[in-house]
Amino acid sequence: MTTFWDFHSAGRLIYGPGLIRHWAQHRPSAHSKTCLIITDSHLVEAGLVDRVLDGMDQEARKQVHVFDEGEAEPSIQTAFRAAACAQAIEPGTIIGLGGGSNMDLAKITGLVYSHGGHPYDYFGFDRVPGPICPIVAIPTTAGTGSEVSHAAVLSDQDSGVKVSTLSPHLRPTLALVDPELTHSCPPQVTAESGMDALTHAIEAYTARIPEASPENGFQDAPYPGKNPLSDALAQKAISLVSRHLLTAFHQPANAEARNGMALAGTLAGLAFSNGAVALVHALEYPMGMDVHCSHGRGNALLLPHVMRFNMPYRMTEMADIAQFMGLKGPSTTPVKAAETAIEHIESLNQSLFLPRRIRDLGGSSQDLPRWAEKAFQIKRLMDINPRTPTQEDLLDILKAAL
Repeated sequence: MTTFWDFHSAGRLIYGPGLIRHWAQHRPSAHSKTCLIITDSHLVEAGLVDRVLDGMDQEARKQVHVFDEGEAEPSIQTAFRAAACAQAIEPGTIIGLGGGSNMDLAKITGLVYSHGGHPYDYFGFDRVPGPICPIVAIPTTAGTGSEVSHAAVLSDQDSGVKVSTLSPHLRPTLALVDPELTHSCPPQVTAESGMDALTHAIEAYTARIPEASPENGFQDAPYPGKNPLSDALAQKAISLVSRHLLTAFHQPANAEARNGMALAGTLAGLAFSNGAVALVHALEYPMGMDVHCSHGRGNALLLPHVMRFNMPYRMTEMADIAQFMGLKGPSTTPVKAAETAIEHIESLNQSLFLPRRIRDLGGSSQDLPRWAEKAFQIKRLMDINPRTPTQEDLLDILKAAL
């Protein structure tokens, strides 16, 4: 276990049911009282933007502008339009309201508004030159963890890949996690975002240990690797998802389940943004772009197959995961416990009516070599995976999932 590590979070994180009713008292100070809400038309129609406005005084509401063109897997073109909107109104605060896509879009909007240029200019790790406009992240789903992460993902329609910007400057100034905002989340979105949280937690818990010391500092990498604090957060997130996801799926108004899942999503976000995501995400990026499935849906399908690939290198951790899920008895061997955890995830996918095969998403064997090639090029995720894969290994994983 590493003894030298670094940990980051959002500037401030506030959690609590009903928090949205009084959120404005926590609003960060800024050079302007003008506020831009980045969201989507569905949340406007569902009244969630109105709930944000209800938490503000009458004078403050007059200075709010809404950009409602958010979309699942937001495109670079949408991000550019959002940034142009920000540049036109010059907000002091940008609010990302919605799932991870809207919060990521808010981050990129704040970045381009603050530093100019084009979203292309900042793709990659640590290319953001300095602080950006204050971002308030308000999740309405439970799972992406974007409210506390240093990452933003966009879809590049021209190249057919997902592209990431990663920088400490992208962590929101304020994260407001109100589980009540997730009560209207549709069952399928609940399932997909919940499995996204589980993937984040498991990849963080099984990632490589960082190579760092007081003398040489940390690796120049977007994800540092697992550490004691990310492990503790991942453990709690895995336990919460195992306890509450099915209930939240079948009983959307169950407050205890929604509270638990909202907490799980945020804890998993803290775990992966200070630990890692790895091979599941690398494979999902090209697959998700081609078959047009949500990120959580793709992660859920790939997670058990990647766990089997990694199992020889993380047997102890995967046995731990079974214990966190409440599946490991005192006499269970590590191998049996690890297999039980993987089988439980497959069963969970089935119970949530999530696809278990790539062909169920519309993919075919002809797609697999291209996805393996694209995934292999995502070096930041290859390097942090506990088992170093070859491109042929990636193809074998995809074939097993076909």
